[in-house]
This record gives sequence, structure tokens and C-alpha cells, in this order.
Amino acid sequence: MNNFKKMSIGFFLILCGSAFAQEFDVNLQIRPRYEFRNGYHSPIPYGETAAQFVSNRTRLGVNFKLDDKLVTKLTFQNIRVWGDVVTNTKSDVNGIQIFEAWAQYNFNEKWSTRLGRQVMSYDNQRILGEIDWAQQGQSHDAALVSFKDNKNQLDVALAYNANSETDIATPYTVSTYKTMQYAWFHTAFGKLNASFLFLNTGYENKLPDPIPTPIPDLKVDYMQTFGTYFDSKNTKWECNGWFYGQTGQSNTNTVSAFNAALSFNYAVTDRFKTGLGYEFVSGKSQNDLSTDVKSFNPLFGTNHAFNGYMDYFYVGNYKNTVGLQDAYLNFGYSIDKLKINLLPHFFSAANTVIDLNGQKMNNYLGTEIDLTFSYAVYKYVSVQGGYSQMFGTDTLQRVKSGDVDHTNNWAWLMINVNPQIFKFQ
Repeated sequence: MNNFKKMSIGFFLILCGSAFAQEFDVNLQIRPRYEFRNGYHSPIPYGETAAQFVSNRTRLGVNFKLDDKLVTKLTFQNIRVWGDVVTNTKSDVNGIQIFEAWAQYNFNEKWSTRLGRQVMSYDNQRILGEIDWAQQGQSHDAALVSFKDNKNQLDVALAYNANSETDIATPYTVSTYKTMQYAWFHTAFGKLNASFLFLNTGYENKLPDPIPTPIPDLKVDYMQTFGTYFDSKNTKWECNGWFYGQTGQSNTNTVSAFNAALSFNYAVTDRFKTGLGYEFVSGKSQNDLSTDVKSFNPLFGTNHAFNGYMDYFYVGNYKNTVGLQDAYLNFGYSIDKLKINLLPHFFSAANTVIDLNGQKMNNYLGTEIDLTFSYAVYKYVSVQGGYSQMFGTDTLQRVKSGDVDHTNNWAWLMINVNPQIFKFQ
């Protein structure tokens, strides 16, 4: 190639770079986690042995931004358990999934729209969250329109799901909503931040087997979740709280449920913080014969962050049950790169529990002690771990089964490596 051609190509590249401001980066995450489960999720049944395993998340994220107008994100992930395939395998159990794949167009500084598979996470993630603790996380196929200025933000989103491309209506068989819409508004009043959420979820009623031909009208039940979240803080203290109600229909039954909470934390010193909180999640008494759904459903929240790290409540279980009262304390200590937290939880049923003889039981479910730590090893490397133990009662065993007289505990250790491996700007 002669010098003239080299200069021409170089000049062309300079023009392209100056005409459009481009940003491009690639990041990697490798996150193995060891767990010892000896009564995790529920009291371990009598005679059973604790489980041990290492799960692993691998993610590769590609982000691109062009001239403050176009933003895209693509995140691949693989979720595995060490040893789930042989060492010379030609295939993987879970393969490669797309966790995020969206494009966003910014109309101006205030208005934008985003289309594709995306994380929907708001406030403290009680109703809509990423569920980052779960190795697979959580994302939605949706369209989002957003308005944002210095003090306010309004997000409006909608989603409509189907099994596949079809020429006629077919039953939706995936275990999630058929359709969803929500509006979330956030604003600030001085030191007080407040958010308001209205969420409408439609779940398709399942047709009993055998599926008739032609397929009848596919009915969708709609449930509404609505409420507010607030938080406020200064240099020494912070508090937050929320109230959400639920109404509508679920499996043709009327829904009437609610969730409320309040917490307060105070920095005793620069290194030591303490706090307390209380949450009430409505439920249904076991001697209530009505068909109404009175048990609140946190839906798409990051439930692992609430009601104890052993996930006895609302993490894939405990829904449509007697509800929960959770009174808890929080003690946190940090020094340099190390953070340690101690969280005792005192659980009680929110409604009546009946024993095998039809008698009302004490509503106290038990106490869970959660001890966690995190240590920043390096710029892109951190280590986290924890130990939890549940001291359950006969009432907990009645609700959750298993054996509360057994030692029920859980321990974990996780390493997170998350470097940015390439950046162009």
C-alpha cells in the first residue's frame, strides 16, 4: 500500500472518529460460589444429609454508545455447577444464554426509549429487582419509555409474551406472566426521596389436559400491585419504608393483600453502624375457608435481600401461605477493605396456624442469625461469605415441614472477579 492510500485511510478514520463520539467497552465476570446447605429454604428432613456444591456464573458484557443518542448492551452468560458435565464434554447443561440484549435511543436529554431484554430494578428491589444473588439473575423482554430531569423520573414499560411464532393462538406454557405493564415515578422533596409504582400483571389460566381442538378463548387474570417507597438520610442516619397493596384476580380468585415495612439505621461511629426494622407481609389463616387470595406476592423482587438469607420466605416458596412478620436488628462494622454484618431476624406468622388437632398454634416461627463479610482483595476482585442458622419452632415445622430439632444452618463463600477487559472512547 503506497503512502497516499495510507494517508487517505487514516484521514477517513479521523473524520469518522470526530463525526461520531463513540464509546465501546467489554467486561467479564467470573463468580464461583461454594454452599453448604443443611436446612436452607426449609428445615432439613429427618435423616437427610446436607448438600454441598459450587455453582458458577460466567458473564461477558458488551456495551456501545454512539454520540449520546444510541446506547446498546449485550450480556451473555453461562450458569453451571462444577462437575455437572464430564471433563471431556462436547456440550453444556445450560449452554449460553442472553441475559441482556437491548437498544436505547435518547430523543433528547430527558426522553428515551429502550427495547429488548433488560433488567428492571427499582428502589430497594422489593417488587422489581435484578435478583443478582441468584447466579442466573432476572431480566425481562420489554419496551420501556423513560423521562428524567434533575428531580424526577418516570418509567413506563410493557411486555407481551408468547411461546414462539405461531399462526393461531396457543396456550402460554412458560411459568411467568403473559403480559405486564407498569408505571414508576420517582421524585425528591428536600431530603426525602419517594417513589410510586403501579404494576399490572396478567397470567394466563392453564387449560386442563387434554387440550381441546380448536383451542377455546385463553383467559388472562390481571392482578394490580401499587404503592410507594421512601427513603431519607443524612451523615449519621438513614431510614426507609414502603407500603404496597395488591388487588385484581389470580387463578379466577379475588386478590386482597398488602405489604408494609419501616427500617432505621444509625452510624454510631465511622466504622460501626446499627439499626432495626419491621416488615409485615399479609397472608391467610389456615382456618380461613374463603377463596380470596390474601397472601401478598413480592412478584419480581430480590427476595433474598429480605426476611433472612436462608430464604425460608418468598424465594421460590412460602407464597399463598399465612404471611410473615419480620422484626430484625442490624449491626455493621467496617475497617479498611473488610465489612462485617450481623443480622438477627425474629419471625412470626401474620395469621393463624392450625395444628393437626385443629388447635391454634403460637404464631412465633423462630429466630435466624445471619453473619456475613466482604473483603475487597483487588480492584476487580472481592471475596464474600456468610454463615446463617435458623432456630425454628413447632409452628415453623407445621408451615414448612422438615425437622426443626435438627441443626439447620447454611454457609457460603463466593469470589467475584469482574474486570473491564477492553475500553475504547
